[in-house]
Amino acid sequence: MTTYGIVLQSFDQELHMPRKSPFYIELSVDESTELNRRATRYTLPYFEVFRAKMILMAAKGMDNDEIAARLDTRREVVSQWRQRFFKERLAGLQERVRPGRPRVFPPRAHG
Repeated sequence: MTTYGIVLQSFDQELHMPRKSPFYIELSVDESTELNRRATRYTLPYFEVFRAKMILMAAKGMDNDEIAARLDTRREVVSQWRQRFFKERLAGLQERVRPGRPRVFPPRAHG
């Protein structure tokens, strides 16, 4: 019975251990300047501001769980964008064409 308790305690501790991302973010001066510009612009689409903030926090050494808590999102979302930035740099933060059926109605015209 004591063996079961040790295994259960060990398993429980592993579930609560913070995860360290293998994708270490180090920014160049140009990347830092651009991400800070995006993070402070209220006129940009929300997704651009949000992604810039995630990467800036990652560059400061924050782990995915902490970034997710601060930005009120899931750890998996932070992990995805950290990985894309690590592999593709600023280009990885852009919107991509999504799979599926194209839109039926065109966007509304202003005027």
